[in-house]
Amino acid sequence: MNGDKQIWIYDTTLRDGSQREGLSLSIEDKIKIARILDDLGIPFIEGGWPGANPKDVQFFWEIKSEPLKQSEIVAFCSTRRPHKLAAEDEMLQKILAAQTRWVTVFGKSWDLHVTAGLKTSLEENMAMIRDTIAYLRVSGRKVLYDAEHWFDGYKQNPEYALKTLEVALASGADWLVLCDTNGGTLPQEIGQIVGEVKAKIGKQSDFKLGIHTHNDSETAVANALAAVGEGAEMVQGTINGYGERCGNANLISLIPNLQLKLGYDCIAPAQLEQLTQTSREVSEIVNLAPDEHAPYVGRSAFAHKGGIHVSAVEKNPLTYEHIQPERVGNRRRIVISDQAGLSNVYAKARSFGIELEKKDPACRQILQKLKELENQGYQFEAAEASFDLLMRSALGQRQELFAIKGFQVHCDMVSEIDGKEAPKALATVKIGVEDAEIMECAEGNGPVAAMDAALRKALVKLYPEIGQFHLTDYKVRILDGSAGTCAKTRVLVESSDGHQRWTTVGVSSNILDASYQAVVEGLEYGLLLSVKKGPSSCQQ
Repeated sequence: MNGDKQIWIYDTTLRDGSQREGLSLSIEDKIKIARILDDLGIPFIEGGWPGANPKDVQFFWEIKSEPLKQSEIVAFCSTRRPHKLAAEDEMLQKILAAQTRWVTVFGKSWDLHVTAGLKTSLEENMAMIRDTIAYLRVSGRKVLYDAEHWFDGYKQNPEYALKTLEVALASGADWLVLCDTNGGTLPQEIGQIVGEVKAKIGKQSDFKLGIHTHNDSETAVANALAAVGEGAEMVQGTINGYGERCGNANLISLIPNLQLKLGYDCIAPAQLEQLTQTSREVSEIVNLAPDEHAPYVGRSAFAHKGGIHVSAVEKNPLTYEHIQPERVGNRRRIVISDQAGLSNVYAKARSFGIELEKKDPACRQILQKLKELENQGYQFEAAEASFDLLMRSALGQRQELFAIKGFQVHCDMVSEIDGKEAPKALATVKIGVEDAEIMECAEGNGPVAAMDAALRKALVKLYPEIGQFHLTDYKVRILDGSAGTCAKTRVLVESSDGHQRWTTVGVSSNILDASYQAVVEGLEYGLLLSVKKGPSSCQQ
């Protein structure tokens, strides 16, 4: 890396990010995320506050058993308590027991927080900063000083806020990190204030400056970039912008902005290509759905829907893409909908391995059928597997692996052991395979579950691959609510074989019929994927 253009990335997903409402990390989760960040090449990973809870204490002990390869694990804590020596503060003893080389200490920069929050004097707050950092330095630790509420404090009392930084620096802090803790400062203010800090403190000594921003004004990423523009050399943030209230600066957006747009070194180019995978892996671990429209890494970040856009991108991707998606590990997607043109059909067919000639009448047949079905309520941009099957039908390439002869579903309320009644469903299906007919029935806690179970039961002996398929999502959308219970319904079913996922769609005024369409196509498409992967029992 070019040292003159390096920005140090500091990740606080495991501490600040875990403060997001509804997000809870086990020790195993924290270890997994730390290793993912290590693979990504993040220099600093804040592991948590040792002593704040048993989970964080255990994390620091467990991570030492298999040290990270590239990243430094950092312990986090506050300055010592008022009117107590740092050497006598139990909290700091637990920080030292974590045995990390780096410790991040946060202290008060805003006089309001000193007098109203800590309920101590401005002089004592200075002593707390000085004593804590000096004690950690004497104990052999390197220190990052997070100036909490820095920007609000500076705007209210700039003289005092600057003195807190001077004290931290004089006590041995290796980094000064300016924090927009409330997330209410705008980029132009951030840039101006960071520039003033560099000018005023920089005259006295050489020091390294970092930035820590929150997203309450939807400007966390922009604020961090503004600070870098004025000389900040470290950026703190979280994966996917997780964090308390509205979140922290999103490193998944910051890193490519810094590296690809501004020319700074953050991580290696090969690691940058892991960005999309990292974002999705972490979202899976924290059990939050990925943001499909997230910049750089979202599924829709390089998706093209309008026919004119698709035609232009096919000629030159620069027409509608600000970077090559592969540079961040993403890929281009052509979306099929009622706004599609022939360019969408050509491009989409190619992505499925189907080569179409532009003059092939099947192209216009596919486009016409697409628009007719979308007018009826089908949605193929969210159900690409169903569109693949539609194309194969139009081209005469859709192999009939089985035929549904009919199905019935019967629902009852059954008394449980505790005397409460619960719904139970029984589904019967009749399937034709070559010259034979198979009839099977199965129970489920609902009609769709019972029908899905009966279909699998009927087919799994002929097609063992189906044993690996499972439903991962089921969505129902009412298309004309004014029709009440007679409304037309769209059902989207997402299926998986444990390695890849695909989505199919069904539409009907009967919710069971719509579900049946989507479930059956999901099984059929899964078998098609099995054929593509290599020899299997579903080949005929």
